[in-house]
Amino acid sequence: MLASFSEFKFYQSFRIPVEDADDLRFLVEEEDELGKRKYIDDAKLIDISVTGLGFSTRQRISVGDELTISMQFKRHHLDITGTVVRAFSDSIEDEHIIYGIELEADRELSKFLQQYVMSFSTDRLKECLIDSALKEKYTKASDGFEMFSLLLSLFKDITFFGDKEGFLDTMLEEVIRILNAQRASIFLINPESNELEAVGALGVDKDKLKFDYRLGIAGSVFTTGVALNIDIQDDKSRFNDQFDLQFGYETKSIICHPIHNREDKIIGVIQILNKRNEDRFTVEDEKTMKVLALVFSSVFHNYNPMSESSQIRRFSTPFDRKHALIGKTPHVASLRSAIIKTKDLDSPLLVHGEKGVGKTLFAKILHHEGCRGLKGFEMIRCEEPIRDNLYEELWGAEDKNVFAKVKGGTVVLHDICSLSIKEQRKLMSVFNERKIPGTFMSIDARVIATSTKDLAELVDKGEFDRDLYEYLSSAYIYMEPLRRRIEDVDLLVDFFLKVECKKQGLLLKNFSPKALDKLKDYDWPGNVAEVKKCVERAVLYNPKAHIITEVALENNASPLLDTGSKRRMFGNVPHVADYKLPLKDRVALIEREMIMAEIKRNNGNKSKAAKEMGISREALRKKLLQSSNVLEGIQEETVTEEKKAA
Repeated sequence: MLASFSEFKFYQSFRIPVEDADDLRFLVEEEDELGKRKYIDDAKLIDISVTGLGFSTRQRISVGDELTISMQFKRHHLDITGTVVRAFSDSIEDEHIIYGIELEADRELSKFLQQYVMSFSTDRLKECLIDSALKEKYTKASDGFEMFSLLLSLFKDITFFGDKEGFLDTMLEEVIRILNAQRASIFLINPESNELEAVGALGVDKDKLKFDYRLGIAGSVFTTGVALNIDIQDDKSRFNDQFDLQFGYETKSIICHPIHNREDKIIGVIQILNKRNEDRFTVEDEKTMKVLALVFSSVFHNYNPMSESSQIRRFSTPFDRKHALIGKTPHVASLRSAIIKTKDLDSPLLVHGEKGVGKTLFAKILHHEGCRGLKGFEMIRCEEPIRDNLYEELWGAEDKNVFAKVKGGTVVLHDICSLSIKEQRKLMSVFNERKIPGTFMSIDARVIATSTKDLAELVDKGEFDRDLYEYLSSAYIYMEPLRRRIEDVDLLVDFFLKVECKKQGLLLKNFSPKALDKLKDYDWPGNVAEVKKCVERAVLYNPKAHIITEVALENNASPLLDTGSKRRMFGNVPHVADYKLPLKDRVALIEREMIMAEIKRNNGNKSKAAKEMGISREALRKKLLQSSNVLEGIQEETVTEEKKAA
């Protein structure tokens, strides 16, 4: 059925490599869409023979195009036509494509090459002769232009036979033959069950081949996107004998590559097992697998797994999944990158940030994305006023101890800065011993600690144990407050609106542009948690309105925003929260409040207050004058606006 595999042949022709010092002039001319002839400016000749030549260029040329070739070596000139039959590049990132041109046997071409070879030095002639004599009968698939010819044939077969029954199994049979292996399987992700399921397998009931997407070598390739070629002698710890025991097989070597869809998302893997007569797949096998992975990717290019129950971030849209980092600012991008780098680490992690920024959410994503995601997840609230539960969870009996519950999972110490020094040192002794108190069980859990305070600063003040801080901060993440990434407010509001409207069974609502502007003008002292609460209130207070206007934000009876929080953040300094004022004016108002407080503390003595603050009496006078002018300007503007409104 598959002509491409049955015709898996390679060209034997030996081509003479061309060097820059040869001064062989080379021009290529092609015909454009209008029928006009034009030269390819950057064409560079690579090798040549009596049956064909290879040249590289950035320009894209179609297989089957006819080109006019002009070559000149010293006084010998030659014009000849050829057809493009192959294309190849050294890597996906390489912008230059190497094209293979087939030439008809020509007497003039033979004479031209004879003169060219006669100019070679003795050493170069020897090298060419040795290369020609030792050339393998068939060129390997990864060694030149020939692979592209195979690919063209493969894609034709995929087009004609891709939907027919038995197509995958037939392809896998040929893959096994090409790589001289024993078994092969293709796995695709099922986002509903979060499992890799076999869609093609030889010698095994594929319906029984399914497992969590994080397990085994296939799971490692799927989650990381990095191809693996390993053998049991060098890396026995990575072999999962689950299927070997189930089906009575013995796996000695594996080569595994990811499969992508048209959106370049990893949707599965192709796995080849047990190289015949060898302990390990070769480097040439790795190169061939790269091509075969592209072929199978083209078979499944339309597969686009989507599900609300998917735990895999790339297969579940932000609005459909439970745990999602929302935002497009560079900081959010760096957090996503940090998840990839730290999700599989066993070392402790410290997450620092203000209340409500999403520290617990980050810990949950890290757990579910990482290799411990199959195990338990427990969170201990260190800030709870009642300490009995805390003591039972951290130092209690085995049946209540949180480290015994997770067994290979993750423990989150929420707001660890709330622990007393005595509790911190007691906790550190547990980590040092690596055993659950009162038992012989070792601790097998990743520890993630969150803190609203800077622990390094607390250590310097003697309010936090240094050893515990150094242990927890093996890896460190800082999450910025929302006011520093206000551009993410739009996306957060949109996300929480979709979630809340779906929860309440309502049609999707939206904030009006003016209301959204007001939300972006707010500094969100409660961060992301406050955005969530604001949106929940907006949906509940406006069940019939599809557009939530700015009037809802200004309703004193049922406010959507706790504006008192904003005043508490800045104190009671008047107008300092007005973002319409320039920064220097707001700084002047803050300085005025500080100066007035210092004058009051010194019983109205301005000279003494200035001395206490380390400034001159004249500097104090100028600062008060400047801030008074700012206040007067604000008052005048307010009066003017009131008159206009009247």
